[in-house]
Amino acid sequence: MRQPRLLVVDDEPVLAGFVATAARETGYDPVLTADDQEFRGQFIANRPDMVVLDLGMPGMDGIELLRFLAEQSFQSPVLIISGFERRVLESSFRLGEALGLRMVGPLGKPVRLEELETLLVELKPTLAQ
Repeated sequence: MRQPRLLVVDDEPVLAGFVATAARETGYDPVLTADDQEFRGQFIANRPDMVVLDLGMPGMDGIELLRFLAEQSFQSPVLIISGFERRVLESSFRLGEALGLRMVGPLGKPVRLEELETLLVELKPTLAQ
């Protein structure tokens, strides 16, 4: 059985690696990207089963990526992991929902490994195989 592809965009290598480790341990195939262009290229080349994105990165806006995902009619889960305050996370989450995306989380940084792994395990059966 194929492992679900998890596309991660985060400019912090440590956090991206942390997410990748949690993903591998819960049976996902993680693909890490560090910027907007790389993310879009990977998304179009090989559509993922789930997306994890950071809202705050140099030269890009997580909100733009939510709009990009909506334009692509992405129906799989989108998880926001960000260091922004809770209010910003929740408004981004609501915007994603308003765009028709299947939002999960959001998780604030620093993320606890157990919390992330639990979420990934719960979502896995809902992903298209």
